[in-house]
Amino acid sequence: MSKKFANSEEQINNNTDLSSPSAKNHNKYRKDKPWDHEGIDHWKVEEWKPDHMKSSLLEESSFATLFPAYREKYLQQIWPLVTTECKKYGIECILDLREGSMTVKTTRKTNDPYIILKARDLIKLLARSVPVQQAIKILQDDIQCDIIKIGGLVTNKERFVKRRQRLVGPDGTTLRALELLTECYILVQGNTVSVMGPWKGLKIVRRIVEDCMLNIHPIYAIKTLMIRRELAKDPTLANENWDRFLPKFKKSNVKHKKESTTSTTTTTTTDANGETTTTTISSNKPAVKKYTPFPPVNHQMPSKVDLALESGEYFLSESAKEEKRKKIKEDEAQTKADVKRKQRESEFIAPEEEWETKSKYKKSSTVTTLSSSADDYDHDDDANEKKQKKEKKNKKRDYDEYNDNDDDDTKHSKKHKKDKKDKDGEVSKEDKKRLKELKAKFINNNDE
Repeated sequence: MSKKFANSEEQINNNTDLSSPSAKNHNKYRKDKPWDHEGIDHWKVEEWKPDHMKSSLLEESSFATLFPAYREKYLQQIWPLVTTECKKYGIECILDLREGSMTVKTTRKTNDPYIILKARDLIKLLARSVPVQQAIKILQDDIQCDIIKIGGLVTNKERFVKRRQRLVGPDGTTLRALELLTECYILVQGNTVSVMGPWKGLKIVRRIVEDCMLNIHPIYAIKTLMIRRELAKDPTLANENWDRFLPKFKKSNVKHKKESTTSTTTTTTTDANGETTTTTISSNKPAVKKYTPFPPVNHQMPSKVDLALESGEYFLSESAKEEKRKKIKEDEAQTKADVKRKQRESEFIAPEEEWETKSKYKKSSTVTTLSSSADDYDHDDDANEKKQKKEKKNKKRDYDEYNDNDDDDTKHSKKHKKDKKDKDGEVSKEDKKRLKELKAKFINNNDE
């Protein structure tokens, strides 16, 4: 073993200079291949025929993928169509609603070894919300698919949503333009972009999507693709370099205008007569600050430890700190509860109302309005008191007049009754007195 290591070390020391002609050149071992020449199209996909594979597959291959819950109802409806399409290529499909998965398997009738990978792509596209009419096209030989993950390219969620919308464009115009130029089907769904089409188109779309998520607008790529399409129509430019025709976009940092700070200078001058004149000059140049070796007061924000030292909380025990935190929380909760209680009580406060105070003895009615503010009541207190006193006097006077009328009526009724008695033949009081006087005189005369 030691001899072998020694020999290897000697070889390394001898071949230290890799640039020397003795260094290995791997290209010299590469031989020309008869099937690889300049006229061959490497992007062309040859059609598979059943005669290419005479015997069946020896082992069973299967692929499974999960699907979201919102796709369950749709998959149940279109699953018979999927099974019939896969049956043509000898592929078995299983939909498991309990586990939420789709599975594809090879059978004895499978005559294409690569079709199982196409079936795997089919169930992937169905899980990513691609319509079944479009997803079935993946089973064709000239159509491939690519699922681009864009969720991890941008960390900020708002920025991610904006850039994803930029890829779609207003009313889907940007996406439609990319589909026409690349001959691909593109679907933006959540954190992924599903693409179906030829290999060239898939490569272009992936580059554009990743650039868009890295803040490069897709309109630049669309412009270059349009120019390339026009140049491809000209056969004279087939073997020439197209860089001179393509636009070159440079990243430019837009400088925002700073807010202009005007500085004013005032000068006072005195004439020979003693008159003083003041002149003010305003300039857009920023005012020159005087240099001071001392830092500003709040040049550094205090840390949590500094704040705790200032308040004295740093020297408290853990239990005291916890009690303080609880008290702060309780106070905040109490203030919030008071605010909410006031809001609830405000719903039961009666609104401003109007009523009419009508007097029995006046034709006109006075209308007064309630106002919740105390200032309005203080302003009208004197006027209200005077009104009330006046109304009381009027009521008393009317009541007295009414009573006087009642007394006159009673006197009149008594006199009327007396007259009635006299008329009926009853003796009155005056007649009784006269009779008494006459009786007395008669008695006196008899005694004499």
